[in-house]
Amino acid sequence: MTELLRPGRPRVLAAAGVVGLAAALSLGFVAPAALGPYFQIDATARLFLALIHMVFLGIAYNVWTRLPGSEVAVEDRSFTTAWQVGLCFAFLAAADLSILANHFVGGWVALEATSLAAAPLIVRPGAPSSTQASWRYFLFSSVSLSLVLLGFLCIARGMTGQGLGDLFIAPFSAEPLPREAPGSWATLGLGLIVLGYGAKLGLAPLYMWLPETYQEAPAAVTSMLAAIQFNCTLVGLIRVLQVYRVGHEAMLSGELVGLGLASLALATASIIATTNLRRLLAYASILHGGIIAIGLGIGAGAGFGVLLYAVSNAFIKAMLFLTAGKIEAQYGTQSTTAIRGVIKGLPYSGLFLMAGTFALLGFPPFGSFVGELLILSGLVRGGYLLTFASVGFLVTVSFVATGRTVFPMIWGEQDASHPGGAPPMPTLAPQTFVSFVPKLLFLVALVVLGLHLPDPVNALFRQVAVTLGDP
Repeated sequence: MTELLRPGRPRVLAAAGVVGLAAALSLGFVAPAALGPYFQIDATARLFLALIHMVFLGIAYNVWTRLPGSEVAVEDRSFTTAWQVGLCFAFLAAADLSILANHFVGGWVALEATSLAAAPLIVRPGAPSSTQASWRYFLFSSVSLSLVLLGFLCIARGMTGQGLGDLFIAPFSAEPLPREAPGSWATLGLGLIVLGYGAKLGLAPLYMWLPETYQEAPAAVTSMLAAIQFNCTLVGLIRVLQVYRVGHEAMLSGELVGLGLASLALATASIIATTNLRRLLAYASILHGGIIAIGLGIGAGAGFGVLLYAVSNAFIKAMLFLTAGKIEAQYGTQSTTAIRGVIKGLPYSGLFLMAGTFALLGFPPFGSFVGELLILSGLVRGGYLLTFASVGFLVTVSFVATGRTVFPMIWGEQDASHPGGAPPMPTLAPQTFVSFVPKLLFLVALVVLGLHLPDPVNALFRQVAVTLGDP
């Protein structure tokens, strides 16, 4: 069922995206400062605020340009009602607060608010499976963030004379990061926090919500979860490592590397088995989360690579999930065996699917290639040779499996006589270049990240990397 939709409210989101990005970029010229006791502007905040607002603007613009004069499947509607737009604004505001938070529990509350705002947006009209996915997403989000809160309670319990209200990230401007939190309570708390944030990132073992959610949610909402909420969660984990790695290096490293390797193994096996485009991208997201966890685990020397890899993958996931939404609307299916000849039927989408897949697989000249190379180099320098061999093997297998699935979709010929062949392509409005400007900008950003970072951007990356242990 399709119907003609009008731009209206998505235009408001696009306009808000422009204003938000301008404000986020302007913070790059602001010296580190406290915004009262509960919020701060530092290098980490400046980097990730700019990232999420760039992604949000691209998503909002993509939704807006898809609507006027085109038929859009009812199941694929995004941000066409007042309540959807309101929830989207609430999601973005909470995401900003989680990154700016100067208090661990305050950041936790803001991250929980992003989940509350996102859960209703996952539901698609007439699709009961999306309602189930929304409830499962909310359940797993609540469990994972409950583990994080329990972890902070443990840390507070181990700090004599202090409670949750005293868990400031930088309580005094003269106090350098990191600082030590000794005791078994802190060790237990940090273990729970890493497990909880890992679950929110979609890492094994509590990953089950992610493939279903990314498959069932509208493409724009999936992009917000994969590229915006993921990085807000990552900031929460980075803040914990910035402050508490000292004194707990071995435990944190072991847990992060273990979660990362388990996620890589699970994602690789699932990529081999899946025949659903959105699920394939979801498992690739789990794989990338695993690589980031391993990079954070090894610490010194890999911080810059982790940041470059995380930022690159935000652009990759936004580009690929938006492209997957367009392909699904055109072909009426997510089946990788039924979609063929995208480069002919949807030239722009085919090109972005091809370029995004190469970036997904870590090919040059994209930033993901450089980031992954730096992480692997950190493994070798740190003496993690067995981990290096495991990561290399699993990533290679996943690359082969992904290419074997995606490349026939791009260049393969349709075979209507085959039981699994592609259905006739519906007639939609012709593709226009203007509608693909956001994805083109994402692609340009990926190339810039891989070839040459402008000096101010490079300096910002290095400032954050130093807090993660880089020299």
